Amino acid sequence: MRPIFSPELVNGPFGDPGLFLDFKFERRALLFDLGDLAALPAKKLLRVSDVFVTHTHMDHFYGFDRMLRVCVGRETGVRLYGPPGFLDQVEHKLAAYTWNLVENYPVDFAITVHEAAADWSMRAARFRCHGRFRREPADAPLLAPGVLLDDPAFTVRADFLDHKTACLAFSVEEKMHVNVWKNRLTELGLPTGPWLKTLKDAVFAGEPDDTPIRGWWRDRDGLHERVLPLRELKEKVLELVPGERIAYVTDVVYHEANARRIAALAADADLLFIEAVFLDADAGHAARKFHLTARQAGTIARAARARLVIPFHFSPRYTGREAELREELEAACTGTQRTCTNG
Repeated sequence: MRPIFSPELVNGPFGDPGLFLDFKFERRALLFDLGDLAALPAKKLLRVSDVFVTHTHMDHFYGFDRMLRVCVGRETGVRLYGPPGFLDQVEHKLAAYTWNLVENYPVDFAITVHEAAADWSMRAARFRCHGRFRREPADAPLLAPGVLLDDPAFTVRADFLDHKTACLAFSVEEKMHVNVWKNRLTELGLPTGPWLKTLKDAVFAGEPDDTPIRGWWRDRDGLHERVLPLRELKEKVLELVPGERIAYVTDVVYHEANARRIAALAADADLLFIEAVFLDADAGHAARKFHLTARQAGTIARAARARLVIPFHFSPRYTGREAELREELEAACTGTQRTCTNG
């Protein structure tokens, strides 16, 4: 099984939270949180198509300015998703700058912002470079409650958590893996090539089994093609397996409702990125700060049956004591049927 995502934390465990989710086979990436982005080179930021912001505390949002500075004048637009109040906050960020010359840019870079309400109703607005980033109406997609983005290959879901303010947690779920058996392709007299993307897209989109798929290739004798029904190719050359699930959770206080919601969102996650800010000896301080301890994070990971747990957002008070945080989380994960280790 080859996941389509390549995940990496933007910063080290003591730095600002952020997850960069690169696509292995496309020039595209997802970004979770907009804190300190200095570690992300411009070429990576320019790959980002969608940004999911948990909440707008400074360590999760001040990197918006760097992303804007890199992307303005470029061809690709970007979509942002955030909690209640997010539309106004993005608008205020943009209004802090003078945009009197941006009409000179040859391309009209646009930011489309989506704001989720507690009842999962959605509002959206667009901010265009050639419109001097003034707020314009935009249609919000009509999706199931908790679904922020429904792509042919994956779905991004969210839930609201308590951080003494509304804070979103996210999961990214591949709809399925479509593996190609190259030896069976050869048996059918078909080569690999770009046409396989058309085949996979048809599967992701749930096209009817009688959909004709054009297999084509070029060699020294010229262009060749064969057309086969989707059903035959699915049966003979494809293997469909469940996709990968990645969850991202940060800035939450430990109580029953939060723990239950996180465990449901991250259920059976292949990768769970979860904050482990304090040691459990400082649980009282963690509660006052509305953050998790490493033990609490491990307990939630165990309830979610997460396969691999990546802790982050360590408090700087534990500089030089990183091993203690990791050991405490690992101890809380011990005893699960599946591997629960921290990377």
